[in-house]
Amino acid sequence: IASAPVILYQVWAFVAPALYKHERKLVIPLLVSSSLLFYIGMAFAYFVVFPLAFGFLSHTAPEGVQVSTDIASYLSFVMALFMAFGVAFEVPVAIVLLCWVGVTTPDDLRKKRPYILVGAFVVGMLLTPPDVFSQTLLAIPMYCLFEVGVFFARFYVGKGRTRDEEDEPSEETTKE
Repeated sequence: IASAPVILYQVWAFVAPALYKHERKLVIPLLVSSSLLFYIGMAFAYFVVFPLAFGFLSHTAPEGVQVSTDIASYLSFVMALFMAFGVAFEVPVAIVLLCWVGVTTPDDLRKKRPYILVGAFVVGMLLTPPDVFSQTLLAIPMYCLFEVGVFFARFYVGKGRTRDEEDEPSEETTKE
């Protein structure tokens, strides 16, 4: 996490010269929103999901059995939740990018809502630790974020494929 700014700068320094002006304008909002959404997803996992899931799992033990977790299992469970929710909260960014590039449209996504809902539960099953409670706590926010992504994608439909006269590769690309 500490090296993320340096890594992101290096990636940007490599990619930026090849981007058109309209593509460069989209990078900063996407970078800020994706970072913010990832951290919000981790915070949601820590403050909402983890207490509920850990309480649920610790109270399902039979009468007279004391739950004792080791640190490796505990950290593995917490990190799996953090990563799953951090990645799942990136759904709006992915939807905006797909609509911006022209792969899909918000209207197409609206028509496929039932499939998206089932897909959210399948992704929840694959990304979370093996309990239905965590799966549901991931799938519902993921579907809500899908709806947020569809809402914001209306403003970016097909803009990635259009080339205006002013859109030329940056000066650094044309230099040799």
